[in-house]
Amino acid sequence: MMHVDCIWSVSFFLFLSLGWTKAQQRNYTRPVFYCGGDLVSDSGFVGSEGFPDFYKPNSKCIWRITVPEGNVVMLSFRIFDLEADSQCRYDYLDVYNGHSKLAQKLGHFCGTFRPGALISTTNTMMLEMVSDGETQSRGFVAYFSGTKPYVDDQQFCGGKITKAQGEIKTPNWPDKKYPSGTSCSWLITVEPDMVIQVKFDKFVLEADTYCRFDYVAFFNGGEKDDSRLIGKYCGDQAPLPIITSGNELLVQFVSDLSVTSDGFLARYASIPRGSQTPTVDSGASTRSIPPKPEDKLTTPQRSATTVQPPALPNTVPPPPPEPTKRATPVKPTRGRGQGTTGQDRKVAVTRPNGRRPVLQNPVCAKACKRDGTIKSSFCASEFVITGKITSLAPGPRGTLSVSVSLIKAYKAGRLTITQVGETMSVKLVLLCKKCPLLRRGVSYIMMGQVDEDGRGTLEPGAFTAPYKAPHHKLIMNINNQPC
Repeated sequence: MMHVDCIWSVSFFLFLSLGWTKAQQRNYTRPVFYCGGDLVSDSGFVGSEGFPDFYKPNSKCIWRITVPEGNVVMLSFRIFDLEADSQCRYDYLDVYNGHSKLAQKLGHFCGTFRPGALISTTNTMMLEMVSDGETQSRGFVAYFSGTKPYVDDQQFCGGKITKAQGEIKTPNWPDKKYPSGTSCSWLITVEPDMVIQVKFDKFVLEADTYCRFDYVAFFNGGEKDDSRLIGKYCGDQAPLPIITSGNELLVQFVSDLSVTSDGFLARYASIPRGSQTPTVDSGASTRSIPPKPEDKLTTPQRSATTVQPPALPNTVPPPPPEPTKRATPVKPTRGRGQGTTGQDRKVAVTRPNGRRPVLQNPVCAKACKRDGTIKSSFCASEFVITGKITSLAPGPRGTLSVSVSLIKAYKAGRLTITQVGETMSVKLVLLCKKCPLLRRGVSYIMMGQVDEDGRGTLEPGAFTAPYKAPHHKLIMNINNQPC
């Protein structure tokens, strides 16, 4: 994602570049993006309603793009900032290869990772953006243009393949680097009683920790569905052999508009079902991600842009209600709880009714408010992340297990970050289930420590605060200062 550094600079650039369409009109200061419309032009910009302001809640907008006959539509995202969710269930953007939902879906996007360039097979494309009632962000801006389809055999890529064996390769292989702004999809189908094995002879794609820019992705079956994802790969480490669970394999290669590399050559073959173990039996693959992602946005090709962030809220989440006289029994444990110190041992508390005392964690007796400032908390914490709470579940000994759809990891330490489809997620543990107060579906800044299992832990004094996209600049400034 490109964060906005100077709204007026971007607006002025768009003001000079945009032509008249039903979806885009000018006023005296900057172009105004409306909810949907028909964009008939050689090229232009399309953006979420109201950009650069936050998009509206509970909205559904459809844009239909048409470029001149004989061309295909290339769509490249300049800014992308939608509410993050591991399955893009709340706010999302769908892109279709035509003017109908019956056409092939080219992508289903949310979060802050900017999608790669998308290319249609005809002169039409459709975008549909949906938002729910909570947690809006800045939205997106994309540039579309009509371009000639590949006519050079060396540049052609993608298509349907029904041969029992063959090869797939990036455009221009092996003479030159693959071109920028490319999107290729291969659908390989073999006999019903066979599965598909893919092995790489050569593999060099632009490197990125999260494979956001140039990548090749493999899906069981014929649809781009995160639940069917086998793996998504980039860099110069060739993937291990890939085995499907059925007789169909969808391969998608995407390159963005900047750095290119040599590409890849892979060979596939059909093999008897059951002769090899599938790479993924069902569901999306999950892999551990190194703690510090490469931030390509700081390279000369992607100059970082930001907005003046609003001040973080000084208020503290309201303290939880005082416990009632009838406390919930807690199962006693021996020794130290996992991830705790000797001071965290349980102490007996006498109940007012004179019954058998319960065991209570003394950490939970602390006032439910943050310790220190955002700067001191940043320096004292092993992990600092922003993300959206996707689930909350009671854990052992009065703890709370939290799943977070990751927006950004500023510090990760030993924190385990996993990938499901195109989205990163982490697991956190609240040592006291009512403090700090977190709500499902809300995005937060979270700072804490990491236990021996790689899970983040949050004590009552841990720093948490509701997160909005403009806060990114403030946290980055703190990250760049010495502790």
